Amino acid sequence: MGAATRYLNQRYSMPYAEVKGALTDIGTEELAHIEMVSAILYQLTRNLSETDIKKSGFDTYFVDHTTGIYPIAASGTPFSADTLSVSGDVITDLTEDLAAEQKARLSYDNILRLVDDPEVRDPIKFLREREIVHFQRFGECLEITKSKLDSKNYYAFNPAFDTPKRCK
Repeated sequence: MGAATRYLNQRYSMPYAEVKGALTDIGTEELAHIEMVSAILYQLTRNLSETDIKKSGFDTYFVDHTTGIYPIAASGTPFSADTLSVSGDVITDLTEDLAAEQKARLSYDNILRLVDDPEVRDPIKFLREREIVHFQRFGECLEITKSKLDSKNYYAFNPAFDTPKRCK
């Protein structure tokens, strides 16, 4: 959810059409990832017995959400927009996007270390591959951006870099 929101919001301040298009495409695809993960979670939890719920440690979640899909980290921290990075600075945002894709890949790696059910592993492997592709696309976007920036004003749109200030 964080990735989709981040990328779809970053696109508004992106000055380069091809990078804006990539943010739109990847942000939209991240929405599909939410659907896939939510479907997996629902399939895994929909038929849990009371005993299963208690033994698995799912009881605290169950009290608030039953088996409804609620955006929450494995640590129990609910999703919050506070985790988003949308600075309006092209270099900052794309660098954050690269890091976000690596974090997502690592989360999928960790799931694959813990799960042996092929009905979970196969879609998680697919999602992991897509995060790698997103990382590569954001790397390309960063290169496109760098090629368009003025070497005197590498960080793009800060007007303070354009004209030296004089002391009074």
